[in-house]
Amino acid sequence: MKKVAILQSNYIPWKGYFDLINQVDEFIIYDDVQYTKRDWRNRNKIQTPQGLKWVSIPVEVKGKYFQKINETKISDKNWPKNHWYAIKQNYLNAKYFKDYKAIFEDLYLNCEDQYLSQINYKFIVEINKILGINTNIRWSEEFDLISGQTDKLLGICNECNADIYLSGPAAKNYLDESIFTSSNIKIEWMDYNNYPEYRQLSSPFEHSVTILDLIFNEGDSATKFMDSFN
Repeated sequence: MKKVAILQSNYIPWKGYFDLINQVDEFIIYDDVQYTKRDWRNRNKIQTPQGLKWVSIPVEVKGKYFQKINETKISDKNWPKNHWYAIKQNYLNAKYFKDYKAIFEDLYLNCEDQYLSQINYKFIVEINKILGINTNIRWSEEFDLISGQTDKLLGICNECNADIYLSGPAAKNYLDESIFTSSNIKIEWMDYNNYPEYRQLSSPFEHSVTILDLIFNEGDSATKFMDSFN
C-alpha cells in the first residue's frame, strides 16, 4: 500500500510537518501554487527569553499578486546571517545545540539560493537526515497537473500510484473526499493533538515552534516526542 502526502514547502517547519513526511512513501512539495503572505512558507517561530519570535525570510511580493511559491525570490541577501545570529543567540544554551551547530551554521552561512522553494527544500532535506527520515521527496512540477483544487491532488496521487493520501486536517475545509473514493484512494487525516511536552529553554511551553527547538533541546531523543516514530 503506497501512501503519499502533498504539501507546500515551509521554512524550518514544526515537528508535525516532519511527522507527516515520515508516515508516507513519497512526499510531494506542492510549490507551483500561489504564494500566500503571512503564512509558513517563508517564516517560523523560535523560543526566546522574551517569548516567541518570528524569523522571516524577506521575499519579493510587491506587485506580484499571483506569483507561485516556486517563483518567489529573496529580497535581502543578508537574511541567512541575520537568522543564524538570532538562532545562535537564543539556543546557545540548549543542551544539544553544540552537536548540530556546524550543520546549521553551514546551511545558513553558505546559503546563496535566490528562490524560497529551494531554500526550504535544503533545510527540509537536512532535517530529515538528522531525524532519520528516508521518505522520497518530489516536486509537483514533475506531474501533469489538471485544474481544480481536489482534482490536482488526485491527479498527483494517481501518477504516483498511491493507495492512500495522507492530508493535514486543514484540508477538511475544501477537500472533496468522494473524488478520491471514486478513484479507490483512501484519505487519512493527520492528528496533531497529542504531542507530549519536552524541555524548552523558556516558558510557557509552545508546540508550534520550528523543529530546530526540539532538535537543539532533545538531540537524539527528539523523535521520542514525535508520533510517527513511536
